[in-house]
Amino acid sequence: MAISSTQRHQTVGEIEVELGERLKTLRIHQNLDQATLAERAAISVRTLRNLEAGYGSSLGTLIRVVRILGRESWFETIAPVTSINPLMLTRTAAPRKRASKTKKTR
Repeated sequence: MAISSTQRHQTVGEIEVELGERLKTLRIHQNLDQATLAERAAISVRTLRNLEAGYGSSLGTLIRVVRILGRESWFETIAPVTSINPLMLTRTAAPRKRASKTKKTR
């Protein structure tokens, strides 16, 4: 699920629709109907329909559906965490546990 340059300019709603279409295509390629996938993901068929139509959904619902479709590795591509932080190579400080506040400009 690499993000193309055109996706960077899409609205949130457009991305939801595209993601829903991709999930639907994957479900169909795995020869699963909505009722079967919904049952396996422990969600209602209506919730799955909404997700596939791009009407928004909870993060928990998305995770359940992606898990059943066997694509959990997608989540690793969202914000990969590397074991080496280049900024830490120049410091002797402990690894950061939170982001810093933005500095105000005058």
